[in-house]
Amino acid sequence: MSKKIPWTTEDIPDQGGKSVIVTGANSGIGFETARFLALHGATVIMACRNLEKGQAAADQIRSQNPRGQVILQRLDLADLASVGQFAENYLAEFDRLDILINNAGVMVPPYQRTADGFELQFGTNHLGHFKLTGLLIDMLQSTPDARVVTVSSGLHIFGRINFQVLNSQRSYQKMLAYCQSKLANVLFGYELQRRAAGSGGFPISIVVHPGFAATNVQRYNPLFRMLNPILAQSQAMGALPSLYAATSPEIHGGEYIGPDRFFGQHGYPRLVRSSPRSYDQDLARQLWEISEELTGIRFNK
Repeated sequence: MSKKIPWTTEDIPDQGGKSVIVTGANSGIGFETARFLALHGATVIMACRNLEKGQAAADQIRSQNPRGQVILQRLDLADLASVGQFAENYLAEFDRLDILINNAGVMVPPYQRTADGFELQFGTNHLGHFKLTGLLIDMLQSTPDARVVTVSSGLHIFGRINFQVLNSQRSYQKMLAYCQSKLANVLFGYELQRRAAGSGGFPISIVVHPGFAATNVQRYNPLFRMLNPILAQSQAMGALPSLYAATSPEIHGGEYIGPDRFFGQHGYPRLVRSSPRSYDQDLARQLWEISEELTGIRFNK
């Protein structure tokens, strides 16, 4: 990172001509990410499960007279058929994809299953984004300088991938399941970068975490909601690592970006280290292979 500190939204380069997908763009960090990219000229596809909330968010961005276009499309990451339909619609309408931001997620809900029978957090936070990226990988590879940004969490450090009970209700502990899904995000982002680098092309892959930001993803956790007024930074600050990873010319792929203050929970984006477990390449390959089996998606080698 350059010596200029801190990096802020004023440092976002012109995004004119770029096409960007932001999942979960109707609220929280996804909304702020979409808003600033549109303000800087990008065509932003807001990929949202709830179209009513998505429309309200899109209208709010448009009211700020962005230089870029804002387009709302439905995407339910907890339903692989919806992921497939979204990708099909995008590929039919657009001829490039400069930035894919895998942002949407759920956090510590009661035990639930996705439409395809997966535990909700692993199925939504990891498998849905895995399939989405796989369906769009050819277009990403054909777009010069394309990027994939995957939003994880600092809580991934407590995560372990238990392949034997990925979908078990009996062994379900909601916080551990969340940490597992966020570790899966990091492992996926790093493995995607290794595979892209091995093929000598794009996209480059970056993993980020927002720190402690007040968003509605915490609605199932009363402790986090209680701490928000005391400890949390704003949604806009939480979006800075995603925006930096998506737009900075200093990014080359394989980085992990998070806030620079208060033990990585507040502040401006900088290069940080993820957990030792997240750098386990054998674990990442095993997760990749199982994710291909579960989603039916095979990335090009």
